[in-house]
Amino acid sequence: MLSYQDQSVLVEDVHKSYGDVHALKGISFSAPAGSVLGILGPNGAGKTTMVKVLSTLVRPTRGRAVVAGHDVVAEPAAVRRSIMMTGQFAALDETLTGRENLILFGRLMGLDRASARHRADELLREFDLVDAGRRPVKGYSGGMRRRVDIACGLVVRPEVVFLDEPTTGLDPRSRQGVWALVSALKNQGITVLLTTQYLEEADVLSDNIIVIDKGTVIAEGTANELKASTGGSYCEIVPVEPQAVPRLVEALGDMVPSDIRAELASPGDHDRVSIPAGDGAATLTEVLRRVEPLQIELADIGLRRPSLDDVFLSLTGHTASAAVSPSPAVEGAP
Repeated sequence: MLSYQDQSVLVEDVHKSYGDVHALKGISFSAPAGSVLGILGPNGAGKTTMVKVLSTLVRPTRGRAVVAGHDVVAEPAAVRRSIMMTGQFAALDETLTGRENLILFGRLMGLDRASARHRADELLREFDLVDAGRRPVKGYSGGMRRRVDIACGLVVRPEVVFLDEPTTGLDPRSRQGVWALVSALKNQGITVLLTTQYLEEADVLSDNIIVIDKGTVIAEGTANELKASTGGSYCEIVPVEPQAVPRLVEALGDMVPSDIRAELASPGDHDRVSIPAGDGAATLTEVLRRVEPLQIELADIGLRRPSLDDVFLSLTGHTASAAVSPSPAVEGAP
């Protein structure tokens, strides 16, 4: 059994039921200090319910959850003093400037007027918002709002940060900015629990990932470990004309496993051939040797590794885009 002294977040056999609805069915995981834990799962899997338990918004039916050394049931006030939580939408007063919002949060957190102002100016410099900090929030871009929102949660340094879909609705540049903030939090020794609908995000940012489905943790590991569990590298051949797929299959012969051959022979839209590449580059070389005499124009050919999306599909039976809702705030509730 892990000790809470060893982990910033420790969850052991946590259950949560709403009447006959069992949102969590014995979840266990941990996150050491200064790490980023990615939490993935289909809509309704229990992710947001788990975050609500850890942030003391709901009490677990049974089990133990410890955050920053404090039990979420026995010491909820201490837990709340140790955490910062931000959702998909920035909780800011749009009529105030960014600096005024930071000062307001500082005062609400118990800082005196001078300390609140000083801390606001520190955060504006740290988040590259000095100029924007003098303008009303209502004129901010989505990325700037998110940065100020996260900065407000850091007025008093937390030990654990919960980021629930922090880049939903942001453009790629703004997403990169939030990614940089997550890395900065980690470098400061702050533990981050990240729920996200973007698997690329979890891949880039997370030290460890848990996949939740139907109220239980169905997989855990680093991004590379999860990818390896799905299968090794594979070689993908994409002809310009999909009608050429049967010729490719015939030419590749015994390199195409029987199950893949049967799938490609069944009715449907097949525009590529993907085969295991256990020998890596040697497999690709042999594919090229067999395909070249056909003089089929190829749109792409190369070695591929499983993506987190492949892992998600393998584990849950859904692709991430189809299974993960951008607005899971009420999941698990009756």
